[in-house]
Amino acid sequence: MNRSAERNRRADARRNYSAILDAAIRLLDAQPDASLDAIATDAGLTRQTVYAHFPSREHLMAAIVDRITDDAVAAMDAAEPDTGAAADALIRVLEAGAQIASRYPVLVQQIAALPVSPDIDVARHAPVAKRIEQVIQRGQASGEFDRGLPADWLAAITIKIGHAAGEEVDAGRMTRAEAAEALRTALLRVLRPGN
Repeated sequence: MNRSAERNRRADARRNYSAILDAAIRLLDAQPDASLDAIATDAGLTRQTVYAHFPSREHLMAAIVDRITDDAVAAMDAAEPDTGAAADALIRVLEAGAQIASRYPVLVQQIAALPVSPDIDVARHAPVAKRIEQVIQRGQASGEFDRGLPADWLAAITIKIGHAAGEEVDAGRMTRAEAAEALRTALLRVLRPGN
């Protein structure tokens, strides 16, 4: 096969992969039990093409997690985490990630319910945790945040509190605005020195 044909084949494979993920995200957020056949139809591809990229639903879900994580990380990076007060930057970063998650409420709940080991869960959150940790380290360096606790541990707590805020919204016990304010208040109490 010549180089041009190989490049075209790889480009087709990338387009198909992306089309499958787009269809899967769309369908699974609306219909959690949508089949791979339905996803193939929505993507305009054959079932065999879907299975060539994703041999099982688990492989597809892992790719969906990666796509949503990539989108969240891009939004967090665009939220200017290195600008202004660390407390304000942290809230901006968290809100940017939450906005991405809020686009796919049903799908995010499915992802959270996936049976995964603690190591896989940590790895799943690693790109997000890294951004949060960097803002916390900046706040520790400036004296805004407590220097006595490890930044990675504070990032883990931040993620847990963020999940709790999201769960309150999902359960209808808080509005998104109320949860955002509660999240901000709780985090600043945890992170500020002298608590």
